[in-house]
Amino acid sequence: MDPRATLAAFDRYLADRHLALEAVVVGGTALNLLGVITRQTRDCDILHPALPPEILAASRAFAVGVTAAGGKLKEDWLNNGPASLAPLLPAGWERRLQEAFRGQVLVLRSLHRSDLLKSKLFALCDRGLDLPDCLALAPTAAELAEAIAWLEPQDLHPGWPAHVRATLGDLAQRLGHGA
Repeated sequence: MDPRATLAAFDRYLADRHLALEAVVVGGTALNLLGVITRQTRDCDILHPALPPEILAASRAFAVGVTAAGGKLKEDWLNNGPASLAPLLPAGWERRLQEAFRGQVLVLRSLHRSDLLKSKLFALCDRGLDLPDCLALAPTAAELAEAIAWLEPQDLHPGWPAHVRATLGDLAQRLGHGA
């Protein structure tokens, strides 16, 4: 999906139904809205709050309409998939939010760059799928060092800290920071 176009259309859809949503968006959609990347995304990951039933129902109906009109949009395109990340984020993340999208009735904020970067680096270490997004964020050597201190305690597996260092070391080399 093209996040900006999809969200603008969904904003109109919600407005027509007298529904509204203010939420925190993360992942590829956040990076798109902030101009870090321009690629298509599969979904819109909402970190907070839990999506109300009426918004979930509207998002599913919207997706059905998009698909019926020849577009491609999964029924669960708007989801709380990353909600478990919220308690792990550095303290105060809620005070560092930045606006990413404002429509008539749909307002999405994103994590501050440092928190968004940490969330993407965590995803890179955890799933190994977020390398292009991490490269696009182009973290500095200092940002990577700060992220290591936050990432290492996020998993209790004994090999996790070494995995984090190796993964971020590889990223640092790709970014030209050395190892």
